Amino acid sequence: MGDGSGFPGFHSHSYDRDYSRPLFRVASFSDSGDEQERHAPSPRGRSQSMSRTASSKVTAPSRLSPSMSMKKLQQVVDEKSMEDEEMELMKEKYTKLLLGEDMSGGGKGVCTAVAISNAITNLYATVFGTCHRLEPLPPEKRSMWNREMDCLLSICEYIVEFSPTVQAMPDGSTHDVMATSPRSDILMNLPALEKLETMLLGILDSFDKPEFWYADQRNQSFNESKKSFQRSEDKWWLPEPCVPDSGLSDRMHRELQQKRDQASQIHKMAMEINSSILSEMQVPLSYLETLPKSGRVGVGDAIYRYMSSGDQFSPEHLLNFLNLSSEHEALEIADRVEAAMYVWRRKASTTHVVSKWENVTELNADGDKNLVLASRARSLLLCLKQRFPGLSQTTLDTSKIQYNKDIGQAILESYSRVLESLAHNIVSWIDDILIADENAKRGHKIRMQKQVFSQISPQR
Repeated sequence: MGDGSGFPGFHSHSYDRDYSRPLFRVASFSDSGDEQERHAPSPRGRSQSMSRTASSKVTAPSRLSPSMSMKKLQQVVDEKSMEDEEMELMKEKYTKLLLGEDMSGGGKGVCTAVAISNAITNLYATVFGTCHRLEPLPPEKRSMWNREMDCLLSICEYIVEFSPTVQAMPDGSTHDVMATSPRSDILMNLPALEKLETMLLGILDSFDKPEFWYADQRNQSFNESKKSFQRSEDKWWLPEPCVPDSGLSDRMHRELQQKRDQASQIHKMAMEINSSILSEMQVPLSYLETLPKSGRVGVGDAIYRYMSSGDQFSPEHLLNFLNLSSEHEALEIADRVEAAMYVWRRKASTTHVVSKWENVTELNADGDKNLVLASRARSLLLCLKQRFPGLSQTTLDTSKIQYNKDIGQAILESYSRVLESLAHNIVSWIDDILIADENAKRGHKIRMQKQVFSQISPQR
């Protein structure tokens, strides 16, 4: 399915924390399977790490050499115990995946697609949920991530589509047969996501010996040291970045800026993949039933008048007029605009057949007002998400994930979502370092100016 390393997902317990676009809160359980590892062939691109996992079993020797120290023996026993514990944990997760979180065994649990989406989400929460620093991922967490993502992504190996092909026989004759190939959306998106994951983990690995460090604000007294970085009150629990008094070197500053630009590009690519997967998911009937009777009621009179007036429409100007001050307000507007968009689309579909709404132009040939309003609502929604890159998922997005039954789409959506979250966090962490560096250099410059002034001032 393409060479690449693992990608962020979530793990065995629920994790109720906001991420770049806060992850869909669904039943919390992870799934990766011991049974998958034994019965399913290893996926291309991850087979090596899986085989390493399987072949790395350490068994206690039946006969110990007299020269073997007690310390070595204890180490072997500890390793064996740890592997047994990991195996039991994998069995438990695989069991929860099959049961769909219905521990009664009555088959009333969530569908497989939602269970796998939960597993990737929970795995990401377990591995990256407590990571708030620019530093390499701890070996034990990286091992957990690779091992469980190997199992989860191996499912894509069996999601195929059939296509007619001609097969040549040894005697020279040909036969028409149906050949299998990976499904087109998986073949296109999964290798790209694996590459993005490799790049993100590479960014973290590059900060093994940085010039900055972190101070745990919870363990610091108020007057312990001068603060070169002031964190907002809503993130008081995060570690405080620290830099030398004179600031970072030019080399480190350039490296941080390059890594930030790289992580920002990865974030945009992951967001595009996630948006494309969500757009292909079927809109749940339960969501359509909650739509307002008219788009005007959904967006409100002020927004409706702006969207329906004149031939020229600028979503940027409309957002400037709304003057949104928080992501909470932005999410509320996004929900209302998205609901109105589907109302206008449904009204237009009663008289027009539109195969691809994304291809609806600003001015339709017949001038249908509903088509124009739906197109403008979509452009406003895209502009809103670009202006607020950390915006939570809309009500429609969460409904699609909750009621989706396509396993391939569930894997791609959750995979891209957690990568988007990790990339957003890396950008945020780098910004914190750059702010601390800027403050430190400004303070150092002021101190140097005071020192020079004190030397040239007349002595009294």
